[in-house]
Amino acid sequence: MVIFQKRVADLTELALRRFVARARRAAGLKGGVNVLVTSSAEMKSLNRRFRGKDQPTDVLSFPAEPGAPKKFAGEIAISAEIAAQNARALGHSPAEEVKILVLHGVLHLRGYDHECDNGRMARREKQLRAKLHLPLGLIERTTSERATIERTTTPRAGRKHRQ
Repeated sequence: MVIFQKRVADLTELALRRFVARARRAAGLKGGVNVLVTSSAEMKSLNRRFRGKDQPTDVLSFPAEPGAPKKFAGEIAISAEIAAQNARALGHSPAEEVKILVLHGVLHLRGYDHECDNGRMARREKQLRAKLHLPLGLIERTTSERATIERTTTPRAGRKHRQ
């Protein structure tokens, strides 16, 4: 099931439902996935409630409870506003950004965790992005953004760093 509380340019419910099915199959995730596309305010509320972080985030995944029917894998919540901002900054459409976030959420529901898996999720996300014809993935761009920031803020040998 797909619920749009907040619309995304050029993305219909049918198109997103079809992409979710393709992403699930590609990732080997069994069971259905509900996707909520909502506001940053709602994402902030969910992030505070479930993760103790009082700030909005782009995507959250909620695996099905143990003992839930095997036909249900979990739920994904996405901020339409953050997706649109990221899309503008990265030069692709908001619809593509939502799909990138869905793939990221599907991999979390599949059991991957980029915070502690030594790059396993990043490698899988990169493979699936290529298979699903998506631009730069969430983990990959976060890593490259960090490297860019480090390159621009770290003084080079032989040069003085201005304050």
